[in-house]
Amino acid sequence: MMTHRSFFFIIGLVFSVATRGQESGSVFNFLSLPTSAHSIALGGRNISTIEDDASLIFQNPAQMANVSSNSMNVNFMTYMRGSKTGSAAFVRAQGERGTWGICAQFVGYGKMKETLVTGEVIGDMHALDMAISGMYCYNLSERWSGGATGRFIYSKLADYSSVGLAVDLGLNYFDEEHGFSFSAVAANLGGQVKAYGEHHERLPFDLQIGFSKNLGHAPIRFTVTLVDLTRWSKGYYYHVSQEPKAGTILINHFNVGIDIIPTKQFYIAAGYNFRRAYEMKAAGSSHAAGLTFGAGLNIKNFKLGLAYAKYHVSAPTLAVSLSYSL
Repeated sequence: MMTHRSFFFIIGLVFSVATRGQESGSVFNFLSLPTSAHSIALGGRNISTIEDDASLIFQNPAQMANVSSNSMNVNFMTYMRGSKTGSAAFVRAQGERGTWGICAQFVGYGKMKETLVTGEVIGDMHALDMAISGMYCYNLSERWSGGATGRFIYSKLADYSSVGLAVDLGLNYFDEEHGFSFSAVAANLGGQVKAYGEHHERLPFDLQIGFSKNLGHAPIRFTVTLVDLTRWSKGYYYHVSQEPKAGTILINHFNVGIDIIPTKQFYIAAGYNFRRAYEMKAAGSSHAAGLTFGAGLNIKNFKLGLAYAKYHVSAPTLAVSLSYSL
């Protein structure tokens, strides 16, 4: 049986190895999209919020430790114009310390015109990304939990397709008495099994750390998440015409959010994604760039979450999450 020290050593080793050579472009970038309405409302990237909410496990498998057994969840989000994304999850406890789950997610990009290099339209084509995952979480102690996700990835663009395998590793520390949670996640460790062509590309690896803290006896919780901690060069912003300054690169790793929780049955959330704001303003869109909003209801075993954000200049994003515990 793996000891606590062995687990932490393996997690640390994977994190240190993964920090090398991660500056180049990647494939399967849909894996970086949030699925939970609550996460979207808190800036889009959240790995430390502790709630009995199965939608949160997509970004950190260690958060499964706080989800009720036999919980079901479905999520839906509008994306770029003509695109839709959805996901579903099921969580079940195993023994006193273990929890396992299965989940799936997809992004459908709708129908597009297929053209030759000359610009001649020769018909229509479709594009689809999807992933199916198995997850396991284990309570290492009263406050520590660790989790892992194994993921099968499939992508299709017209007559071309690609297959990949990935693993997420997550760790969470939760001090319920002081309302403090800290998490670390290494997401999308893996690679392409089958490439679109001859060239194999990297997966969108993301090393993240984050914390959440309740504000004393006030019904307020702050959340800070740092993402893409292996990418600090200006080349990371290859799709932005004007290179950012060093200070901008630093702040663009931050996602911040706030929950106002007047009762256990209701929350209002808001967030700010610094990198998304920078990129959308550079693309000519300043309307609510980086800002996110949302709210949620918890009625007995039923949970509803709604969120608004903007991921592309073509259209705003609306998200809904539904969860039910049997």
